[in-house]
Amino acid sequence: MMRLYDLAGRDPEHRFSPYCWRVRLALAHKGIPVECIPWRFAEKAAIAASGQGKVPVLVDGDTIVFDSMQIADYLEAKFPERPSLFGGAAAQALTTFMTCWADQVLAPALVPCVVADIVRHLDPGDVAYFRESREARFGRSLEAVSADRETRLPALRQLLAPLHATLSRQDYLGGTAPLHADYAVFGMFQWVRMVSAFEVLEPGDPIHAWRERLLDAFDGMARRAPCYA
Repeated sequence: MMRLYDLAGRDPEHRFSPYCWRVRLALAHKGIPVECIPWRFAEKAAIAASGQGKVPVLVDGDTIVFDSMQIADYLEAKFPERPSLFGGAAAQALTTFMTCWADQVLAPALVPCVVADIVRHLDPGDVAYFRESREARFGRSLEAVSADRETRLPALRQLLAPLHATLSRQDYLGGTAPLHADYAVFGMFQWVRMVSAFEVLEPGDPIHAWRERLLDAFDGMARRAPCYA
């Protein structure tokens, strides 16, 4: 069975990495069983064989793959007979764009809204590293970063306008059924709901309805995860 190193908090069942969620959903989409191994920031040695220090890391026999998009590409190439994650080569290329948008545009808008809430979920051995590294990145305390999150919502929702418009026309980014482009974006919203009670989506919004559909996918796998919403 494949093994996936999956970021966990103080509670080993609290797996909140948006990037790991992408991979978990990709594996479920393909119908591939996996052993999810809880991993914490302080446990760099456990994934040293990957040549880097971040999860997700997928171990398939002697093959080690890291980075959520590279893992999705690997699964698609290895299991072409199983349901496609992309729906074709052109869509696979477009999914790279969606993944980069989620990482470089959506994530920076979401992080300030919830970063101060993450600390209370972390394993004690991760707290100092997380706080020091993130506060160095922002140049101020995590609490100060998140203090104005209510005022950030209008700008965030404006940023989401293209996603809103797309999901007003169709159920998923993949069309009538979810594809990896959906998982790439959904992972960010799943991360938010797992670490904070702060709701960034409005009930009744097409994006909220899309999130609800994905929470119910694969027998409610994402909905069953420990979360706030």
